[in-house]
Amino acid sequence: MFTLPPLPYDYSALEPFIDTETMRIHHSKHHMAYVQNLNDSLKGQDDLLNLEIVELLKIFKKIPIDLQEKVRNFGGGHANHTLFWRIMGPKPRKEPSKLILSEINKTFKSFKNFQEEFTNSGMSRFGSGWVWLVIVNKKLQILNTPNQDSPIINGQKPILGLDVWEHAYYLRYQNRRAEYIDAWWNVVNWEEVDTLYKEAIKRSKND
Repeated sequence: MFTLPPLPYDYSALEPFIDTETMRIHHSKHHMAYVQNLNDSLKGQDDLLNLEIVELLKIFKKIPIDLQEKVRNFGGGHANHTLFWRIMGPKPRKEPSKLILSEINKTFKSFKNFQEEFTNSGMSRFGSGWVWLVIVNKKLQILNTPNQDSPIINGQKPILGLDVWEHAYYLRYQNRRAEYIDAWWNVVNWEEVDTLYKEAIKRSKND
């Protein structure tokens, strides 16, 4: 069975950038619903229910066809949000460590350019979805996905993700997605992104 992971900080910890009530509803209502719906969808499929969420998404194409859409939506929602809580935190560093910063500069010319490209990708996502920094063939890449689609399904390794569904920001920012994204940069936990990068590179070597 899949379970809702606890936040590694209080609901109020990301104020004033992300408000307490949004965090409370987003985590305890929206994320919880994805977990519950995923468990309900896979009832009786113990071999799938016993997997870690990342492992479930990795074998997406082997899952019975009649379950794939539910796993894409509910499993993706669970995986995406689990990573989202992890890569945020109160009073984080303003820039990545030297390791990930070096890779960002190599790929995007500068950290500023990277932030601009990431923000633009988030702004270009029509309707609901996510914007990601992923590792593909050991290289960094920015992409965005619709709804709760997870890059993991396509063999990509996400190390940074931003939820651009309106429920992630509407209470404070209404329809001002650009303002929300600009504020979000203040809570990115680069230490966790760095850890995710190292984990992804290590898995790539073992693949």
